[in-house]
Amino acid sequence: MRADLDFIIRTKDDLIDAVQRVGILPLFQNRIPGLSVEEHAAPSAWFSDEPGVWEWKGPVIREAGCAYGKFFGNKAAFISAEWFPDFANYRRDGYDFDARYDDGLASYRDKQLFELLGSLAPVLSKTLKREGNYRKGGTIGFDTSMNRLQAQGYVVISDFVYMKDRYGKEYGWGVAEYSTPEKFLGEAFTRTVYQRQPEESFQRMLEHLHTLLQGVSAATLRSFLA
Repeated sequence: MRADLDFIIRTKDDLIDAVQRVGILPLFQNRIPGLSVEEHAAPSAWFSDEPGVWEWKGPVIREAGCAYGKFFGNKAAFISAEWFPDFANYRRDGYDFDARYDDGLASYRDKQLFELLGSLAPVLSKTLKREGNYRKGGTIGFDTSMNRLQAQGYVVISDFVYMKDRYGKEYGWGVAEYSTPEKFLGEAFTRTVYQRQPEESFQRMLEHLHTLLQGVSAATLRSFLA
């Protein structure tokens, strides 16, 4: 492992710097040693009475202008604005969502959710569920479709919003706010997402991670990215 991954996350700015430097950074420990926020977070920034990684997620997404979502095996990760176009291009296999659906590569349930989200974005998960009638006896498959749309690079989490009590004090876990990369990352994303062949984007990500993680086999990195 190179010195690029020799860092400790103690503050929100440390986390922003890590996302920008590493480019593809899962939140939790995974099959790639050293490639996670969890492994680099100081104890005071992981679980403590003071604000830490959990509270910083929303501000990091906003301030770094990075993508965040369940991108790897239904597990969350940060991907910098520099690397997300390649990630989305590869996972989309060069398709925008309409073309994917027209070619029979996306389900009608995914299409329903994607179109609803696109019309409302940025939108809180609870609002999406209400507007799409995702409840007992109503529309099914919210989590399955949402996880798949994130993994395919069509949806990102653009913020976490905290509920407030009558005194204006925030409480509980942040509620995910969803958007599309096109809306959240804007022209910098739309201009570059399809500029390469999907396999070229994959190779760029593979080479980047191999440079950072020289002790990890190419096969393991390929499996992780795919």
